Amino acid sequence: MAINQPLADRLRPKTLDEFIGQEHLVGQDAVLRRIIESGNIPSFILWGPPGTGKTTLAKIIANEHNRIFFTLSAVHSGVKDVRETIEKAKKQRFFDAPNPILFIDEIHRFSKSQQDSLLSAVEQGIITLIGATTENPSFEVISPLLSRCQVYVLESLSEKELEKLLHRATLEDLYLKKYKITIQEKNDLFRYSGGDARKLYNIIELVVNSEIADDSGKEITITNEKVKKILQQHIAFYDKNADQHYDIISAFIKSIRGGDPNAAVYWLARMVEGGEDPKFIARRLVILAAEDVGLANPNALLMANSCFDAVERIGWPESRIILSEAAIYLATSPKSNSAYQAINDAQQQVKQTGDLSVPLNIRNAPTKLMKELGYGKDYKYAHHYEGNFVQEEFLPEKISGRILYNPQNNKKEQDILQRLKNWWKNKYNY
Repeated sequence: MAINQPLADRLRPKTLDEFIGQEHLVGQDAVLRRIIESGNIPSFILWGPPGTGKTTLAKIIANEHNRIFFTLSAVHSGVKDVRETIEKAKKQRFFDAPNPILFIDEIHRFSKSQQDSLLSAVEQGIITLIGATTENPSFEVISPLLSRCQVYVLESLSEKELEKLLHRATLEDLYLKKYKITIQEKNDLFRYSGGDARKLYNIIELVVNSEIADDSGKEITITNEKVKKILQQHIAFYDKNADQHYDIISAFIKSIRGGDPNAAVYWLARMVEGGEDPKFIARRLVILAAEDVGLANPNALLMANSCFDAVERIGWPESRIILSEAAIYLATSPKSNSAYQAINDAQQQVKQTGDLSVPLNIRNAPTKLMKELGYGKDYKYAHHYEGNFVQEEFLPEKISGRILYNPQNNKKEQDILQRLKNWWKNKYNY
């Protein structure tokens, strides 16, 4: 076997029994395992972090059922490639032979027209589509295609699962087992791999290759210090497919939340230089505008939504300017998480009290029987009263008078608080 073949490829599982991780999907009697063993494979999308086995699972399915396997990368393929592959699949349809599998890596990067070109082939059963994505399919896959596919969520590998992979690499790989490898410390191996099997294998290879000479009897000891040293030499400062992806977006969000526009644009620049998906950044800004700026500056959500729309239309590199403007605007805005706290408290109230009945006076009464039962009786229509307001209880009786929204101490919400006090009198006198 060629030594220049990556360790992750050399150790790629060929069967489900060799596969490590995703027990909730492929463990004994798990949903995806039952489907695979039945041989009746529907189109589906695998959504999860890098290095969790998406490509491997697709290949195992094809191998176990002798299915013709086509693969496309959304990064390098266009509509023309999709159509050519579908034509090839049509030519492979013989009698009762199962239809070919088309595996599309990073399907979230396919444009709408590229995804549209798949619809007919999936619907007619010309191909069985297996898509792989690291992004939420609800945002990135068009509804007609998503409705034709089941979505299975993969999880980052646990430390226990990484331990199994480490054991397999050092004791079973035809190349590495020639050396006496001692794992003195493994904390940093696991920490830097971030639950990513491929990254764990890459780190092991880097450390081993940095130490070996031509003699196959060399002893190799892996320590935290060696792992750190090697990674500083070989791994880029920003990896949009690994743990720094999450660390840097976290730093970006916390900088904006903390009111620091300088740090915000610095972390934004790190993501821009690392080739991050601009829509990923824009989505996080929309969430932050509602969660952290909120009612202290309601225009923030409008700004963030406009940013997202503009980024979708413009693309790189100009989107960096739009993202910079939005990030600075949000960082320098007054902050409030009152809306976020209110919905959290309301959900907690629902969990504690269950399905409380809607008060009769505010129930809908579309039929005569419902009216006779008192639905909608004595409802006070606010617009019939002075100032378009009348005091009435809208909460279920059991939690009557409960306050779930608490305005915070910023100009906008202090105005809201005063209005609530004028309306509800003693209810907001605190």
